[in-house]
Amino acid sequence: MTMSSGRSLAFAIALVLVGVVGFWSIDASKAAEPIYADDGIAIDGTDPVSYFSEGKPVAGSAEFSHRWKGVDWHFSSAENRDRFAADPDAFAPRYGGYCAWAVANGYTASTVPEAWHIEDGKLYLNYSLGVRGKWRQDIPGNIEKADGNWPQVLDKG
Repeated sequence: MTMSSGRSLAFAIALVLVGVVGFWSIDASKAAEPIYADDGIAIDGTDPVSYFSEGKPVAGSAEFSHRWKGVDWHFSSAENRDRFAADPDAFAPRYGGYCAWAVANGYTASTVPEAWHIEDGKLYLNYSLGVRGKWRQDIPGNIEKADGNWPQVLDKG
């Protein structure tokens, strides 16, 4: 092998390695955001579509489940499951289902299905009905703060 072909081979290997590293970097940045799920089930088994279609939380069933972002989502009907599966981002709660008030204030907390709010077509959950009251005092401001904290707030443990 000549010096020139040796350099060409080294250059080709370097390009492949850069491509592999670049691939992993891009792939890692698209990793799924964690979802708050007790026992691997999102929203305590509540049908996320029901907030939009019925204006209230409705218990889902394991019979109508769909796995998305590493957790199981339960639905009250096959129709709701299929609507969710077609466009999960339209129905899934913001901030992975963690308490929106907590995320706005720089930490995470669990949520209950009854403490919910829809704003601009997006579902937000809170730790409790009392916390939801605090959330509602400045919804635009809280969304702005939470958007700025998400998903980095997950790293704070």
